[in-house]
Amino acid sequence: MAIATARALGVSLLDRRDAPLVDGIPQISVQELKRRLDAKEDVFVLDVREPHEVQIVNIGAPLIPLGDLPKRVGELAAQKDREIVVHCKSGGRSQMAALILKNAGFPRVGNLAGGILAWAEQIDPTLPKY
Repeated sequence: MAIATARALGVSLLDRRDAPLVDGIPQISVQELKRRLDAKEDVFVLDVREPHEVQIVNIGAPLIPLGDLPKRVGELAAQKDREIVVHCKSGGRSQMAALILKNAGFPRVGNLAGGILAWAEQIDPTLPKY
């Protein structure tokens, strides 16, 4: 995958932040997402894991499993003008979901680098890991 920084490309990360890009999708660190959520910034977080994974651990994001996303993308129409950060277990499925959303016309989509595993390791170590 092609990796570059948003600054090197002259592109801002979701309007104003620098971050690595993978296939044109900004990679958001768990620290950055936590800071933005704590600051009550307008960020919509989407979980694309499977329902059984959400039962193990979740951070309160709405769930649309990756396999369902292409047929359910219309459910996110109200979020189209918001910044969307997609997460999964480790970042792979959420990267694919972010690309689906970008190709569906969502202009401000990022991937949570490291997924919920990184969140559990770096933000809230009390969360279970699987």
